[in-house]
Amino acid sequence: MHSPTPFSRQTAAEADDAVDPQVSDALAAMMATARRRAARDGDRQIDTAHLLHSLLESDSSTWDLLDGGSPQVGKLLGYLVQRSIGYGLRWQSALEDSGAVPAVSEQPGGVPGWSPSARAALELAGERARRRGREEAEGIDLFAGVVADRECRGVEVLRRAGVDVPRLARRLGVASRQE
Repeated sequence: MHSPTPFSRQTAAEADDAVDPQVSDALAAMMATARRRAARDGDRQIDTAHLLHSLLESDSSTWDLLDGGSPQVGKLLGYLVQRSIGYGLRWQSALEDSGAVPAVSEQPGGVPGWSPSARAALELAGERARRRGREEAEGIDLFAGVVADRECRGVEVLRRAGVDVPRLARRLGVASRQE
């Protein structure tokens, strides 16, 4: 069964081309999963909650940073799945705007199909990887990029699941973009 989505093949391809190509194969796969999830859910943009969902499903190194371990990961995935089916956290079909970055992704440098917060998380992931001496960003770099925006949807999910976000940010070595 085919359902209509707000993403055309051209828009998805343009978004992928606009994203820094210096990502690991695993991170590229996570980003593709986040894009499919957003399209399936009827969301107009990939946001940080989509990215967080993909990271938690695919990158166990993010689990190691959560003090609550597997139970906390289960709770996080529960919130994210509820969102996917239109229950619980009510962001579906709304644009992510944390206030940390310009609200309109179509501004110069914006990426169609990506929320400004998600794009900023990807940019920070690339910067973090370069600081670590790596050519390609990995899942842990993207996780740090999400956690750095204390007002994004991904961090809201983390907080609701009981994650100590400031402590997590310190462990990841990231400063908040709001500070």
